[in-house]
Amino acid sequence: MAGRVSKPGATVVSRTVALLSAFDEAHPHLTLTELARRADLPLSTAHRLIAELTRLGALARTDSGEYVVGPRMWDVGLLAPVQTDVREVASPFLHDLYAATLATVHLAVLDGTRALYIDRISGKRSVPVVSKIGSRLPWHATGVGKVLMAHAPEDVRKRALSSPLRRITPYTITQPSRLQDQLERILVDGYATTVEEMSLGACSVAVPIRRRDEVVAALGIVVPNLRRDKGRLVAALNVAAHGIGRSLGHQTRPRLTRLPVRR
Repeated sequence: MAGRVSKPGATVVSRTVALLSAFDEAHPHLTLTELARRADLPLSTAHRLIAELTRLGALARTDSGEYVVGPRMWDVGLLAPVQTDVREVASPFLHDLYAATLATVHLAVLDGTRALYIDRISGKRSVPVVSKIGSRLPWHATGVGKVLMAHAPEDVRKRALSSPLRRITPYTITQPSRLQDQLERILVDGYATTVEEMSLGACSVAVPIRRRDEVVAALGIVVPNLRRDKGRLVAALNVAAHGIGRSLGHQTRPRLTRLPVRR
């Protein structure tokens, strides 16, 4: 359950964040009552805050009366330094990969224990996929997610493997021991694969993107099968990932400065 701030001393900010955090991949549309329940807020408090968030564009109301995340939140999210830098630098490489393969190309970063898709290119000839820009999909069912988790800090991997793992298709791997073996193999092989684990009829292969020695994102391709072309796709992904990482390495990191305190 998201939120859990219905307690003495909870600030307006914490309550607002709880409301925004009530949305996730499984709950992209929520009614006022559902928002209040998931954020653990009184209905009257939720109603007041939701009205203000809607007025400011952080939330939007659909014709059916449900609420969704508004365009203002996406605009702000794109300003996150890692996402902005990687997405801008990676864009021409993603287009080159798509032109060469006509397959769906993904760019993702790790968000907690989920893969956050910050860019995607696909066409009419691409395999249908469930991902969209801004989607957060389970790490254990996606190629980019497995790559990112393999390179995540140990405490993050342990938390991910100890959490309930949802079976999305009959082929989704949910056994922690098998996934642990996969993560170790990814570090040796340098890439991850999935076979119909997120969507039936869709297989994926993904590689890490490094800024200097740090893995900051994953690059993946989705195709009908990997039996014939896995080697070629891995090679193409590695060339693109190396180019993206080299370009990122030439950038200077943004400096975070402390704002003066108003008195």
